[in-house]
Amino acid sequence: MTPLSGLTGTGTLLRFALRRDRVTTPVWIAVNALMVLSMPGTLRTLYGTHAERADLLRQVRTNAAFRALIGPLHDTSLGALTAWRVGVYAGLLAAATSLLVVVRHTRDEEESGRAELVASGAVGRRAALTAALLAAAVANGVVALLVTAGLAGQGAAGALSFGLGLAATGMVFATTAAIVAQLTESARLARGLTAAVLGAAFVLRAAGDSATADGGSVWTWLSPLGWLENLRPFAAERWWVLLLFAAAVLGQGLAAYALAARRDLGMSFFPARPGPATGRLGSAAALAWRLQRGVVLGWSLGFFLAGVVYGGLTEGAADLVGDNKNARQIFERMGGQSGLTDAFLASMVGMLGLIAALYVVTSVLRLNAEETSGRAEPLLAAPVSRLRWAAGHLTIAFVGAALIMLLAAAGFAVGYGKEVGPIIGACLVQLPAVWVVGGVAVLLYGVAPRFCAPASWGVAVAALLIGWVGPALNAPRPVLDLSPFGHLPKLPGGGMEWGPVATLTGLAVVLAGAGLAGLRRRDMIG
Repeated sequence: MTPLSGLTGTGTLLRFALRRDRVTTPVWIAVNALMVLSMPGTLRTLYGTHAERADLLRQVRTNAAFRALIGPLHDTSLGALTAWRVGVYAGLLAAATSLLVVVRHTRDEEESGRAELVASGAVGRRAALTAALLAAAVANGVVALLVTAGLAGQGAAGALSFGLGLAATGMVFATTAAIVAQLTESARLARGLTAAVLGAAFVLRAAGDSATADGGSVWTWLSPLGWLENLRPFAAERWWVLLLFAAAVLGQGLAAYALAARRDLGMSFFPARPGPATGRLGSAAALAWRLQRGVVLGWSLGFFLAGVVYGGLTEGAADLVGDNKNARQIFERMGGQSGLTDAFLASMVGMLGLIAALYVVTSVLRLNAEETSGRAEPLLAAPVSRLRWAAGHLTIAFVGAALIMLLAAAGFAVGYGKEVGPIIGACLVQLPAVWVVGGVAVLLYGVAPRFCAPASWGVAVAALLIGWVGPALNAPRPVLDLSPFGHLPKLPGGGMEWGPVATLTGLAVVLAGAGLAGLRRRDMIG
């Protein structure tokens, strides 16, 4: 009998991975591409003359806070403005997509037991890891192609370097996730640790960019996101920076393969610690908190720090916008017309509300993960009803959303230091719309569990795109009203409108109630 190659079955596993991700990955790719490709038109409207672009360049070079948030600006061309405005965040999204893909098709498969079943067939030892990395490479390659083709009109070389930079950033964190997946026994921990590395990369880049105006700080060069900036698309491209990405991907990839060869299937180098001999969790709600506390704490810290950063930027918002009427109009469309400072605060609070919708979807979908993994079945075999079991996770989802928005308000209070009461009210008024998105996720889980994950993410991402890109593109009112966030009062500065708030809150209750009713009646997934 011919011995199996370590890569035997890679093609089959890759096709299977792409089939499983046929909805979620294209959604994330589309979001990233649309975010990038919608920006040139917006920036052309905002900064249509050379004088306006030169003034923006001067403002960015003298404003450390905005460099920390967005990055340095290297040139006044429309392509360079696009790479500056969305480069860091497109890189973050490519990295997040990649780490989720790799962890899902490595550690998630082992944790669920599917990898052991697959390994019993004609599958090589390295096939699963290779297929996961190739799936991430396909996703990043599509992003690179879309960005390169869409921005080619701004300059072929700049478009190619930007597309390759985004793909390379994604692959750096794909291989990081591949290493972490070998070290940990839990997919949840693998995602959390890789996300922490991504967060550290953003912090390093922000610290470096705030210190220097040209991205030349040592701290910036320690971050792959800083490498993306220093590739300088549309601004005398530094092609040699791609060698840093290649070296990181190659080195981390080899390390991941070496670690995978030295461990047993399902095991890890840092196994989970055994629990106490007697249980300490007395209820389903306590178990839900134990499972989700790391996620809640991580989001809480992130929102507090975001509030500090956005609050610190508020004083400089007027200087950055200057006399640019188009930029002022976008802030007013996002945050109301009660003055530039209030409009800026309202738009930043609204952005955090949109991101909080992603948290609530993540937390609600934990129910689906527990059910499909088989962990919910033994719990429900005890005297625990489905509603009690679900209530624990949903409490964390909906109350947790309120917690992170309150911590965002605390961050604004630290960073801005003025008008603390109105900012708290502005953060809390986002909750009804956040809860509506969560209610949709509960409804989908209750009535269509097999499709709830991609559909829920689709709803959340659609709300994010409408709220973020819609005002910049001056989208018509009916389009903005498709998002629940489009019906909220613009606070601080605007008048409080209790009618839409009460309506959205009631709608969230109805959606969640319908989802729980569906959960009581349907069969559990085996």
